[in-house]
Amino acid sequence: MKKLADKVALITGGGTGIGRAIALKFASAGAKVAICARQTDHLADALRELESTGAAAKAIVMDQAIEADCVRTVRETVEAFGQLDILVNNASAVGPVGPVASLDVKAWEDAMRINLTGLMVMCREAVKVMTPRKSGCILNVSSNVGRRGFAHRAPYVCGKWAMHGLAQTLALETAGDGIRVNTICPGPVMTDRLNGAMASMAAARGISPEDLQREWESQSPMVRLAGFPPAQECAAGALFPVSDASSAMTGQALNVTAGMMMT
Repeated sequence: MKKLADKVALITGGGTGIGRAIALKFASAGAKVAICARQTDHLADALRELESTGAAAKAIVMDQAIEADCVRTVRETVEAFGQLDILVNNASAVGPVGPVASLDVKAWEDAMRINLTGLMVMCREAVKVMTPRKSGCILNVSSNVGRRGFAHRAPYVCGKWAMHGLAQTLALETAGDGIRVNTICPGPVMTDRLNGAMASMAAARGISPEDLQREWESQSPMVRLAGFPPAQECAAGALFPVSDASSAMTGQALNVTAGMMMT
């Protein structure tokens, strides 16, 4: 029997990168999958790929910075599939790149609105659906920089750190209702979005993106980045926390970093 047979999963940021890989992994494990994102072209392409596998799938255009969009997305998922068993909070914004000394407050707040507040709203709405059924899993996609500082990325880093506090708090609040809340922390994964972020980070330091990638690879005892082939290792890491195989786990965070992070 497939690990997620008869389950309904909602994956934010499911049009590209890690979110898309997770959606395909969950579909292959038997889940009905709803994906949501802001970019309609990527979303439509991801939906076609999901449907080509024979999976039951739905795409929803959603801006996580808008509370009403988050509420509507959960509602439409339940309307389409009758339930919600798994929420994967993968959507996030890169945010401004630069030192804290030059940060703009609006740019900071815009990033936090997506990376933390919007994520909280998605959790809130999912819990409302899961609680009456006394069952459900929420998985937050944080980052290796959700467990350490990282120069020139304060808004992104702080949002990812805060995910862990929210996940543990929510895990305590919902354990009695049969809901589990966990987190994965990917290392750098060579998605299109990371390529763009690397270019900005490299420029801020006066080095090339290739030099930055080699630096990151050297920080791993496996001397490579996570997610080989692109994003697939992260998708595999996401499957375990939402399956029955992890039934005794809640409030935990798993590193998928090729050894870059070990605590």
